[in-house]
Amino acid sequence: MAPAGYGRTAGSGRGRGRPRRPPTWEISDSDTEGPASAEAAERARDPAAEALRLLRPEQALRRLAVRVDPAILEDAGADVLMEALEALGCEHRIEPQRPARSLRWSRVRPEPCPCSVLPEVGAAEEQDLLLLLEPEEFLRGVSQLIQASGPACPLPWFLPEVPSRRHLAVIGLDAYLWSRQPINQGTQQPESPEVAHAKVTVGWPEVEEALVHLQLWANVDVLLVASWQELSRHVCAVTRALAQRPFKQSQAFSFCTAGRWAAGTPVTRDGAGLRRAWWRQIRQFNRVSPAVADAVVTAFPSPRLLQQALKACSTEQERMGLLADLPVKASDGARPRRVGPDLSRRVYLFLTTTNPDLLLDLGS
Repeated sequence: MAPAGYGRTAGSGRGRGRPRRPPTWEISDSDTEGPASAEAAERARDPAAEALRLLRPEQALRRLAVRVDPAILEDAGADVLMEALEALGCEHRIEPQRPARSLRWSRVRPEPCPCSVLPEVGAAEEQDLLLLLEPEEFLRGVSQLIQASGPACPLPWFLPEVPSRRHLAVIGLDAYLWSRQPINQGTQQPESPEVAHAKVTVGWPEVEEALVHLQLWANVDVLLVASWQELSRHVCAVTRALAQRPFKQSQAFSFCTAGRWAAGTPVTRDGAGLRRAWWRQIRQFNRVSPAVADAVVTAFPSPRLLQQALKACSTEQERMGLLADLPVKASDGARPRRVGPDLSRRVYLFLTTTNPDLLLDLGS
């Protein structure tokens, strides 16, 4: 006799009077592992796949930290920068930096880190530094650069022992220079000789000269912004670019694939490969089949031979129709055909015209 309830579904109307067994659930590994758990298990088995996942920009942005020097927060407009970093979704920390009033980017190493496959995942430090300068401090440095111009001139704002890719940002330089323009001298207060000398020697021409010096000799980019909003947009753009850098470096772009087609057809000094290169050039014309290109190359194995044949023609009409009657090898059962006057005209114009804007294909 079968046990009570065996083979009956829960909630069935049969078997009244018998004690109903409460439903039970069996928890197995297959039930707890949904698609996400299965994907996580697959990544655990394949460290390379997990490393590539961590390199993706949306993942890398969460592991990128922007370290902000506390001196930056003393400015009233720094709240705009902190709100922009918060909205971006990356981690930002308030930590003392060298030099002061600078930003630095660093990566948070994932735990556990499968960086034995791709070291870019666990890269702990980015070598990019953004230094914020007041307009007056920037102009003092510009004056030093002008006085000691040269490739070996030390940069006045950076410490030589900091091996970072250095960038400068100056907020409100244009407005500051305009405010220093000389006004009515009768109402102006007397100034010290140092201040008067600085106003005379440092202006926009000197600033532009210093920008060229910094870009060419010191490899330092200078960002001139008018507000903290503009600076915040720049910092967010740099943060996104740094998050995307490892992923882009790990990808092989299709247009750089090393293949036989990528290098074209080589032509050696003895002429080997010329016929193939000439055939491929004919094939680049619109509506030219391999059989038509074979007919042209068979009759004239090189461009030079075709040019010589064109020069031997007596009239323009004869030159345009030189290739028209060349027979084209037809497949089995197909009608015999020829190259035709359209392609003959296009090839002739291609080899002889001096107008770079000439439209060869009237049917395009």
